[in-house]
Amino acid sequence: MTDASSDGSPEPEFTTAFDPRYGRAVEVSPGILRVTADNPSPFTFAGTNSYVVGDGDRCFVVDPGPADEVHLAALLAAVGGRPVEAVVLTHGHADHSASANEFSSQVSAPLLGARPAAVAAGEAVHRLDAPAKSGIAYSRHLEDGETLSLGGLAVEVVATPGHASDHVALALSEAGILLSGDHVMAWSTSVVAPPDGSMGDYMASLHRLLARQESRYLPGHGGPVERPERFVRGLIHHRRMREAAILRRLEAGDETIPAVVAAIYPRLDPRLFGAAGLSVLAHLLELEKQGTVREDKAEAATIDERIYRLAAT
Repeated sequence: MTDASSDGSPEPEFTTAFDPRYGRAVEVSPGILRVTADNPSPFTFAGTNSYVVGDGDRCFVVDPGPADEVHLAALLAAVGGRPVEAVVLTHGHADHSASANEFSSQVSAPLLGARPAAVAAGEAVHRLDAPAKSGIAYSRHLEDGETLSLGGLAVEVVATPGHASDHVALALSEAGILLSGDHVMAWSTSVVAPPDGSMGDYMASLHRLLARQESRYLPGHGGPVERPERFVRGLIHHRRMREAAILRRLEAGDETIPAVVAAIYPRLDPRLFGAAGLSVLAHLLELEKQGTVREDKAEAATIDERIYRLAAT
């Protein structure tokens, strides 16, 4: 069991127990098949989950995944010759969308996803944003709150920006299931990489999910989240504690993102150092909006060279 904070909020109970069963369709709920791509990494865990959802006569596909012919063949086998009414993206990161154009063409289905936010001219787009978004041939863009009729089901679009500006979750309310993409995952927290990622949006999206009634989440990586309300509360607490740790490091005299990362992630896999730095940056940008932190603009250059201090100092 994880510890609880002084206000009773639990730390999230992460689990890495997961069998990807590459190349095979796994029924994770009645009418929902999961096919996991063989693209494991520190950022994708065991690989990207694609989902085939629907009744025996028709279906829709969520996140066809990376450009991998073996994975696409497994997805087509899971479809089993049924008409595919739509291919839907939870967001446009390449590990979820690189095959979207090809797959939607193969199954003659419209490609749907939310519209990403525009990046301001001159604003650096960091590597972990992994945007395949500009090359995605959407049939149309999804709107928050709209209900799609797909695979014999009512599918509600729930905007959950934060990890990505165009991130949506898909609610199958009658089944009590939320396809949560990368917003909520059982194995880890999401990376929030500015400028496309926003910590303020991420936290607001977590709070939004607390008002919903789905009892099981099927994420974009790893296994299901079985107790989502408790887990989401844990994620919120986890981020609040991370923010508090960043403020303590600034108070102690750390001024750069690498110094903060080294202090608050002492056992971090070196391959994740850059991702942790971007999440720290996302926290700092949100704290700057709130007036708690200020950036020394005169000394700012690359992300690693930016100087941040408490606003009161």
